[in-house]
Amino acid sequence: MSHHYNMPNGFGDREGSLFCEAVSADSLAQRFGTPLYVYSQTAITEAFAEWTKAFGVADHLICFAVKANSNIAILKLLARLGSGFDIVSGGELQRVLAAGGDAAKVVFSGVGKSGAEIELALTAGIRCFNVESASELALIEEIARRLNKVAPISVRLNPDVDAKTHHYISTGLKENKFGVNAEIAKTLYRAAHESDVLLPIGIDCHIGSQLTEIEPFSDSVKHLKNLVLDLRSRGINLQHIDIGGGLGIQYRDEEVPSAKALIDSVRDQLDELSMELMIEPGRSIVGNAGALLTRVMVIKEGEKKRFAVVDAAMNDLLRPALYSAWQTIMETAPCGAEPRVYDVVGPVCETGDFLGKDRKLGITEGDLLAVLGAGAYGFTMSSNYNSRPRAAEVLVSGTDAHVIRKRERVEDLWANECLPEPIASGS
Repeated sequence: MSHHYNMPNGFGDREGSLFCEAVSADSLAQRFGTPLYVYSQTAITEAFAEWTKAFGVADHLICFAVKANSNIAILKLLARLGSGFDIVSGGELQRVLAAGGDAAKVVFSGVGKSGAEIELALTAGIRCFNVESASELALIEEIARRLNKVAPISVRLNPDVDAKTHHYISTGLKENKFGVNAEIAKTLYRAAHESDVLLPIGIDCHIGSQLTEIEPFSDSVKHLKNLVLDLRSRGINLQHIDIGGGLGIQYRDEEVPSAKALIDSVRDQLDELSMELMIEPGRSIVGNAGALLTRVMVIKEGEKKRFAVVDAAMNDLLRPALYSAWQTIMETAPCGAEPRVYDVVGPVCETGDFLGKDRKLGITEGDLLAVLGAGAYGFTMSSNYNSRPRAAEVLVSGTDAHVIRKRERVEDLWANECLPEPIASGS
């Protein structure tokens, strides 16, 4: 390896070679092929434990954001650790249930829940719907009445707080599609309070993702607290406050507050309310627990740039193309080549298909690279663009490595495609 890297938990440098726990990256690539997603079970377990410890004696529920990494083996691991789950679709709910997750620890977020998804969640007996509009509340009420069930709800407040993150993943500003303002929230709570099939049990807020400061969380919590006190004065007593997720991780040189620092700040404001605290972390649990392994296929000298063409692409890891996201790319073992500056790109026919630009690497064709910080929003955002089968996923625990998703085969890609019957001649 040509540089010193700040290695995330679960990954380490042994005599110049990259290891995930006690297994070398090179052996994983040889055994399972590339591109390959690799996750450390220890890193996930330790990250979850850090959140648990951060709450101390406070009544709380940690709901892992399934959209960050929805592999059933990882959901099963988190369920065994006592995690709840934050879902944004019926498909995610079914994944959680298939993984052995407890429906009573599931909160359902998202601005566009369908009637079928609401019915599925009510039947399963989820903890709470995070309601985002008057239309959604009316639909939940209608379905609950038809099913003769009581639907537990919280309202997602949009506090108009700047999360100071990428504008695509900022969710708490007035111009964002998420949540409602305080006045609309009060109207929705009144309607729920007066309904015989709706039960207002909580309040929710989520202002964005990859947050690196506590201040935006603190600002949003003030808005939540004010609304809780206002509702109490009107006889509407809620049981929990859900402060959302979004705490960032270190991809490069970000200074990210600890889970404890964040929860201490929140508890300073909310403990006096004596309510259960809920949080929806995703990236901070799995982000740095994963890496994407990819092999250098071609080194190409352009007129202005030098390219390392690898076998992973934007269909495998979309974040760089979508958000201009920076993730560490490193050699997994020294090859003796002189370090030079490369754009690390994939084979997909798009100029936006890159994993990293202007990276100093000592590589030759055939060498293995690792893209770190790939445990969140890596595989879950992958696609089959250019008819590329999706990567395999492997979970490492100590010296053991288990395939938790088989590599797709090309024939899998058209398994659900149908050829129409030939049109009869002359018709």
